[in-house]
Amino acid sequence: MEVLEENEEVEQTAEDLNSLNISDSLQDEETKVPEEEDSVSSDVPGFDWSSIDTSHLPPSYKTNSRQEKKLLHIADHFLQQYTHVCPDRKPLFLHPVNECGVEKFVSTTLRPTLLPYPELYHWSGCASFVSNYLTMEPLKCPISLPSSLYSPTTILKYQRGNCFDFTVLLCSLLIGAGYDAYCVHGYATQEICALDQTQDLCPLLKKPQEVPVMKKSRKYRVKILAEPQSKFELQQKAKKKEEADDVQKKEEEEEVVTEVQEKPKRDPLHGLRVHAWVLVLSGKRKVPETFFINPFTGNSHSTTDECFLGIESIWNHRNYWVNMQDCRKGCKDLSFDLSDAIRWEIMLPESNKQLTESSERDMDDMKENERDVSFEMPLSWVARINVSCREFENQYSQGKKVIPYKQAKLEKWAPYVNGDGLVERLTIYGDSDCTEVVEVTEWFKNREDMLDMRETNKQTQLTTDYFKPGHPLLLKAHTYTSLEPETGHTMEFYHKARADDLRKRVESTTEMTEYFVGRDDFLHIRHVEFGERENGMGMAGTRPDLHLRPIVQIKECFHRNPEKPADEDVEERIFMIKDDSIQLTYHLEDHDTIASKVAFFRAIQRDRKGEEIFLTRDTCVKYQPWSSEKHKNVLHLYKLLWELRKDQKELKHQVRESEAEVLNVLKVREDEEANIKLTVSMYNAAKREGQHEAMALQKRQKSSQSSLLSENRNWEEDGIRAHHAATNSSMVRLKRHGREKQLAQQKSHSLQEALLRNPRLAGHD
Repeated sequence: MEVLEENEEVEQTAEDLNSLNISDSLQDEETKVPEEEDSVSSDVPGFDWSSIDTSHLPPSYKTNSRQEKKLLHIADHFLQQYTHVCPDRKPLFLHPVNECGVEKFVSTTLRPTLLPYPELYHWSGCASFVSNYLTMEPLKCPISLPSSLYSPTTILKYQRGNCFDFTVLLCSLLIGAGYDAYCVHGYATQEICALDQTQDLCPLLKKPQEVPVMKKSRKYRVKILAEPQSKFELQQKAKKKEEADDVQKKEEEEEVVTEVQEKPKRDPLHGLRVHAWVLVLSGKRKVPETFFINPFTGNSHSTTDECFLGIESIWNHRNYWVNMQDCRKGCKDLSFDLSDAIRWEIMLPESNKQLTESSERDMDDMKENERDVSFEMPLSWVARINVSCREFENQYSQGKKVIPYKQAKLEKWAPYVNGDGLVERLTIYGDSDCTEVVEVTEWFKNREDMLDMRETNKQTQLTTDYFKPGHPLLLKAHTYTSLEPETGHTMEFYHKARADDLRKRVESTTEMTEYFVGRDDFLHIRHVEFGERENGMGMAGTRPDLHLRPIVQIKECFHRNPEKPADEDVEERIFMIKDDSIQLTYHLEDHDTIASKVAFFRAIQRDRKGEEIFLTRDTCVKYQPWSSEKHKNVLHLYKLLWELRKDQKELKHQVRESEAEVLNVLKVREDEEANIKLTVSMYNAAKREGQHEAMALQKRQKSSQSSLLSENRNWEEDGIRAHHAATNSSMVRLKRHGREKQLAQQKSHSLQEALLRNPRLAGHD
């Protein structure tokens, strides 16, 4: 800012800048701040910022370099000139103290960083991460600037901060990702500053805007005359329309009354509440239009949004700009062309290195002099921002985040926090007090059964499960009230992965309808009607407690086959199983009005000898006005009937298979819900580390158990061996004693025999 020398210029400029104040009435309100608002503490209960440990922080956090001191001097000089020119405006947010009590310029607090996560390469991912990872703290005084601005590393460590802390961290990530982002110091509504979204519609409930299709107007077209109408009918329609309009007006009046009753009271500090948010300019990263980002919610807003009431200044990691435009109408009419020195006052003159080179020597000398005079912004004093994989995946400081909306509540969890893989739940209420639950929608991640979303209507108790591709039964969606069979089920499949091209199956107690897509036989609907069960019938599928339902009727519908004549291409065929009849309806040609039909009534009969009789006048009725002589041939009808009889048997078998498949799906879904398993991606490093640690712990436990078991086994084996050795030694002694005894007996026996044979030996002896 240039120094004004003449008093006339000073007075004129001061008069022009008086219009920048929000309003005279707001200035009066500033002195009447309620005591409750003034006493709001920024600290969350149980946490004290003054007790944080700063001894481990780098020296750059505790001291200022020579360039930083010079920058602070320039900032003080700039602030003096600003207060001289604009004495009625609020003070600027230039150099608050950091966590070590050292004054740091706000631009040097930004630390542009690109983190190694694909989600953080887009602005929406960065905004979502900051809003989810940090816990919001209000400013100590809602109408004054904070006295301190901590580094993004400290904010990430303790996962909490005010709007300026949120903004600095988000802006650092956006600049690192290549966006032209700026921190904004301004004013916003109470709902934005206090993170109050109870009057806002949940973003998940907002319907996407329909793009109108422009019809090409033809210059020459035939005017179609209007059909004649009765005046009496027109009068009756007009009366009904008036009555409907009256009812609609009453309803609108009631809605207006309720809105007025629910509308919050006027904020006495409207226009004075200080807030910080992020400005993203168009240009870089192919951003088509300039927009705001609220760091508390991570949502984008237009620069004309009425929630943002004014801007004092903006800054990035290179410079600082003061808004010199009128903000009485909010930010609607603001221009964000920062090169316009009239609308934006810059603190540090930009370097002239970007100017085009000139061949004139005096221009070169001027450039060199300006380069010498210009002052470049010092590098950031903040250490590199690091977010580990575990911290990035567990983004919620308390493991869960609850966001109340208008008649809705949104809950979020980090992956793997819930055992069933639940990561998000949206509850919709029918009243403003949020007591009557109407519908609940849940989102899941990392489910082994590929479950992605579940919608539950609490009024009808109807539940719909949606699955990602990859389910073992190729399920896409399943609508049910209970997993018990024959209670009403609608199953959708990924038909391209099925051999029968089945897209959808609707099953109830008395009927079952199947829908097909892209079949070679052009079948697209099969409808089956069931009768009441009878005792003693067979079993269906794998459930022994369910009897087969008798099939009453099977109806099939076919699309047109262009390769066949219309009178040979069946459009619909009905098999009356109970009445033993078959009805065929053929397609129509373009010029035909009546379809050909063939009906077989009680096609199988038996004569006195027991032989089957086909095609009598009583059993076959046909109406084929457009058919050729070939279709009037009895042999042709005879062959057709035989084919239909075969098809009927196959269809009955297919219906039983469909019933068995339904039972199998229900059984599999019951098992999946009873034993929920979560999968871990090979790219999930944090979870893999946890798994490896758990596996290592299990291995150590198993090894310790196995060592104990081996010791016990060795001890038992030693005891058994000792027992066996003692037993063997005793057995050996017994065997020796027995052998000696046996030898003695043998000797005595042989001696007696010798004496008996030769008595002389006895005397000799």
